[in-house]
Amino acid sequence: MITLDVGLGERSYPLLIEEGCLRKVGSDLAERRIANYYCVIADSRVAGLYGESLLGSLTEAGIHAELLQFPQGEASKTLQTVGELASQLARKGFGRKDGLIALGGGVTGDITGFLASSYMRGIPFIQIPTTLLAQVDSSVGGKTGVDIPEGKNLVGAFYQPRVVYIDMQVLSTLPREEFLNGLAEVIKYGVIRDHEFLKFLEKHHRRILDLDPQLLETIIHTCCKIKAEIVAADEREADLRRILNFGHTIGHAVEAASEFSILHGNAVAIGMVAAARISVAKGLLSGEEADWIRSIITTFGLPTEVPEKLDREAIKTYLLTDKKTVSGRVFYVLPTSMDRMIITDEVSDIQVDDVLK
Repeated sequence: MITLDVGLGERSYPLLIEEGCLRKVGSDLAERRIANYYCVIADSRVAGLYGESLLGSLTEAGIHAELLQFPQGEASKTLQTVGELASQLARKGFGRKDGLIALGGGVTGDITGFLASSYMRGIPFIQIPTTLLAQVDSSVGGKTGVDIPEGKNLVGAFYQPRVVYIDMQVLSTLPREEFLNGLAEVIKYGVIRDHEFLKFLEKHHRRILDLDPQLLETIIHTCCKIKAEIVAADEREADLRRILNFGHTIGHAVEAASEFSILHGNAVAIGMVAAARISVAKGLLSGEEADWIRSIITTFGLPTEVPEKLDREAIKTYLLTDKKTVSGRVFYVLPTSMDRMIITDEVSDIQVDDVLK
C-alpha cells in the first residue's frame, strides 16, 4: 500500500493507494475510530456496483452503516440534493459523532463533502473515489460544493476528509468516456508541475489506455503527491493552489454553456488548449510547447476545440460568474513554459474571442 499525507496540521489526513483496498475499509476505519456510525452516500450507478460490498466490509468490522443514494450525474449536484440527503440523515437519527462516506466520483465527493461540512455544523467524512478524475484530483484537497444556475461550484466550502481510500481495481467498471475524462486532469498535473511526467504519459499512452495496473498506480501516486504538496502549502487557494485551475477558467464556462452535457475533463482539456493558445498570443509560451500540450491531449482521445454548436456569448457570460473572477476581472492560469505558470487577468476580449472561434 502507498501512503501519502496531506500535511495540514490538525486537519492532516492520509491517502491510501492500493488495488483492492475497498475490501479493507471496514477494518481500517474500525481502528481509526473516526465516527460512531456511518452513512455511505453514492449515486444510483455506483451504489449498485459497490454499495453492498462496502456495507459488508463495514458490517464485518462491527461498524453500523447505511446507504443513501441519489440520481447519477452532474444534474444532481444541487442544493436540493444536499437538502434531501440532510433530511434523510436527520430522520435516521444521525448526529454530530457520526460520519459520512463518499463512494463515487467527483459529483458524489463534492455533494458529500458539502453535506458533511454543514450537517450539524460539521461531521467527519471519508472519501472513496471510484473514478480516475476523483482519484487523481477531486477527492484530495477539501474543495466541496454544488452548482447553481449561475455557474459551477459557486456554493461550497473548504472541508477536508479524514482519510481517502484509492482502489485502482474499481476503474475496471468505469465507462471508457469517464476514464478519458479523468486523464485530462492527469495531463494538467504534468503541465503545471512535471514535464517529465508528461513525457512518461506520452511514452506509455497505449498501456495507460489499456488500464495497465502498474501504470495506473504510478499515475495516481504522482498526481496525488503533486496535489498533496500544493494543498499543504496553500489550503484555501490564496496563491499557489490557484495553478490547479489550469484549463478550468474557460473549461468551466464551456461545461456550463453546454448545460453540463460536456464532461468536466473534456471541458478542461478544451480549456487547457485555449489557455496555451492565449499564452502564445501573449508571447509567454512558444508555439512548439503549445502544440505539444495539444498533441498529448489528442493522443488520449480528448477534445481540443470548443464545439461549434455552443453559444460563444453564453460562454463569455459564464466566464464573468466563475469563482476565479474578482470584481469583474477574469483570471486565467497560463503556462509560460513547462512546469511554470502565471495567474493573470491581463487577457483581452480579442484574445478570448480568438480561442473561442
